[in-house]
Amino acid sequence: MDLNHDEDSQPVSPTGQYFNSSVLSICIIGVLEFEIPIQEDDSLTVKLVQDVFLPINPRFSSIMVQDEKGVKYWKKVEVKPKDHIRVPNFPEGKSIEFYDECFNDYLTKLAMETLPQSQPLWEIHIIKYPTKNAAGNVVFKLHHALGDGYSIMGALLSCLQRADDPSLPITFPAFRTNPQDISIEDSSICKKVPRILSGIGNTISDFVWGVLKSTVLEDDRTPIRSGDDGVEFRPISITTFSFSMDQIKQIKVNLEVSINDVICGVIFLGARLYMQAMNQEKTNASSTALVLLNTRNIAGYKSIEEMVEPNTESTWGNQFGFLHVSVPRFTKKDSSNPLNFVFKAQKTIKSKRDSAAVYLTGQLLETLRRHRGPEGTAKYVRGTLKNSSMTISNISGPVDQLALANHPAKGMYFMVVGVPQSLTITMISYMRELRVAVGTEKGLIHPQKFQSCIEDAFNIMFKAAAESKSGSATPTQIN
Repeated sequence: MDLNHDEDSQPVSPTGQYFNSSVLSICIIGVLEFEIPIQEDDSLTVKLVQDVFLPINPRFSSIMVQDEKGVKYWKKVEVKPKDHIRVPNFPEGKSIEFYDECFNDYLTKLAMETLPQSQPLWEIHIIKYPTKNAAGNVVFKLHHALGDGYSIMGALLSCLQRADDPSLPITFPAFRTNPQDISIEDSSICKKVPRILSGIGNTISDFVWGVLKSTVLEDDRTPIRSGDDGVEFRPISITTFSFSMDQIKQIKVNLEVSINDVICGVIFLGARLYMQAMNQEKTNASSTALVLLNTRNIAGYKSIEEMVEPNTESTWGNQFGFLHVSVPRFTKKDSSNPLNFVFKAQKTIKSKRDSAAVYLTGQLLETLRRHRGPEGTAKYVRGTLKNSSMTISNISGPVDQLALANHPAKGMYFMVVGVPQSLTITMISYMRELRVAVGTEKGLIHPQKFQSCIEDAFNIMFKAAAESKSGSATPTQIN
């Protein structure tokens, strides 16, 4: 579509162009679970969309267009809310189990559908039937070109209020950095030089390995990776479960690591347990996780006004990088000390965070964009995703219970769909629980079995961390 630019046009970010191209179309599905049934008055939904949702960001009222030079822009258009609101009808008078299956099938279908390019790239689906987790669900589907998880979360939070007192601000977990007490000796040139050299070495190693993993090196085909072309067009199952944030923090304190270290350690151990259970020969096959890293230099969420303001650290959009993290192999030593998975995750992620590989990769993508264009760069990004085994994304959510139009939300989760992978894992904290959502390729991964392995890994890790703190002489064994 060739259009002349006007004052309402905004350029599409490079990442937005990659995620909405001929080789990639990635969306985010967000689910709000409500304690009480959803009202039948659809006019209220239309009013909320018009008065609350659309004003959040101009992109919600824009379509992606291309000028005669091939440059993509956001073009503001008139939005008809009813064109974006879906209210499915299921058979009446059925059991919760029946509606639960209907809801899961609906999410599978929704994940496979592409958003029409002729209208703004979002939809809202209102499911008024009870499921095992909620009296009703509201499902948001937004194209990843609109923004990343941080941006989308900020947008959705602006639609919600605290359930206990709407006049009070929403609170979030404290963002704390690990204190580093640097002594005079540590700051000496003798101490700095090895750290600088190590950082340079890690940067070169991580960058080269990332390029190879995006182009010629593929993970092995395993029970968690089919490795087939077109996997992003296959049906997926979305399952969710929760862990106590208090228990996660207890593991964190006992082991003196970060919450992300604990989460990644649990996922890596659970993945290896699943691979072992499904095909013992593939237990230690080569597997890589892409851990998403928010590249904003901020602590916590900003207001929508701050997020959409240009040239600020919290600018709206896609601001993240991929960390290529090898899933640790399962050894005999790990059987007697499963905490090794946390320590290995901590060591690897810290090394990659301290390197400048994410920055160099960003520069590489920009160079590719200039020489090959957005479509050529999108193919490189697709290779990064396809050649790995899973993506892990984690977002900090509110501590308070929230409500939408006086409907208290008892839970929330999200899933990234359209990714050329067989396994996607996302997490969000809410009301002191970590909600884990797992997207799995149907016919390849058994979702309930995979969930069971992750839960077993968490229980093993929690018990082992407690024994480690108490100095138990009989460490937890993995059977």
